Amino acid sequence: MSDKFERGSLEKQILQLPTEVKFCKKCVMSNQRPRISFDEKGVCSACNNTSEYKNRIDWETREEELLELLDQHRSKDGSWDVIVPSSGGKDSAFVAHQLKYKYGMNPLTVTWAPLRYTDIGFQNYQALCDSGISNNLYMPNGKVHRKLARLCFEELGDAFHVFVLGQVSYAFHMAIKYDISLVMFGENGEAEYAGNPEVIDKAYIPSDMWKTTYFKGSTLSELIEYGVKNKDYMEKEDFTKSDLEFYSPPSIEEMNRVGIKGKHFFGYYKKWSPQESYYYAAEHTGFKANKERTEGTYTKYASLDDKMDGMHYFMKHIKFGFGRTTDDCSHEIRDGHISREEAVALINRYDGEFPEKYYQDFLEYLGITEQQFWQVVDSYRLEHIWDKVGEEWSLKSKIS
Repeated sequence: MSDKFERGSLEKQILQLPTEVKFCKKCVMSNQRPRISFDEKGVCSACNNTSEYKNRIDWETREEELLELLDQHRSKDGSWDVIVPSSGGKDSAFVAHQLKYKYGMNPLTVTWAPLRYTDIGFQNYQALCDSGISNNLYMPNGKVHRKLARLCFEELGDAFHVFVLGQVSYAFHMAIKYDISLVMFGENGEAEYAGNPEVIDKAYIPSDMWKTTYFKGSTLSELIEYGVKNKDYMEKEDFTKSDLEFYSPPSIEEMNRVGIKGKHFFGYYKKWSPQESYYYAAEHTGFKANKERTEGTYTKYASLDDKMDGMHYFMKHIKFGFGRTTDDCSHEIRDGHISREEAVALINRYDGEFPEKYYQDFLEYLGITEQQFWQVVDSYRLEHIWDKVGEEWSLKSKIS
């Protein structure tokens, strides 16, 4: 890698960002979040979704909708009848346990393994299985996975994207394999954290919208084609069909054959609260919070599974000017757990914190040097977000 790294154009989201940074008047979310919108009063779509939609929903009626949906898919012989993508974290633990022990379903949790499990993450994964939940764990080809992770770090600004690819796609391959037509995720991130207004009040998102919503605008084949042409650590012979099978969703025809409509959300039917998911999982599935605060935020129960997860949120801060603390604070403001003033203080203290704990693990996993790491990082600092004075970078616009 030369002294200056030049990123390509595979990361489509950053090409569509407004060049004037603004913050929501109710929560603390930035207009740099992809697919967010602000109204004429300066309030973001997530806050409007909460006040004008989420808080006015008749949740008893929504639960009746859930019961009707589950009855349509419930097996008559006790075989698996719903797929729940799960890392063993609090949210999927809440969903799977509720489906089985409250609603009488037979969930199969499926796990696309983290890049590198943390000790607490694997303990929580095992605890969920021990609580009475069946699981199917898939570990991708390590050589292929690491090359794709490095490619995603360099060309999408997010090594963790290889997890996202599989976490979304693998569940649907297993649904087809076991002839299960219902795949239930936790929350709809577009509704909970501000995103595409077209899918805010949707029970599921169809697969033809996943490329722009979850995959940063580029498919796996586009990523690999670019990597083979432009990276000295990638060759066409590195990849076989079997190695890549689960990184991309099944075809629409395959899903239609089984009757899969799309990515369903438990949060459409049940009012979603990350904090309440934690309390429930701790009580019912043996989920344990970390002993120390998660780097980049103020909580101890989120982003526990993967040693590389902290770098995902650090790179979000680099690319968009906000990180994990902004996400967490914004949701907790809407849930009524903290005030905006408290949120601003937390953001000023923790947002963009460098994930030092597993930094060396990250470098070793990708096979890069510190110099190469910072070349890539700095290539994602957009001019309207960052200033550089001497050797120091600072945000041009900060929450107040």
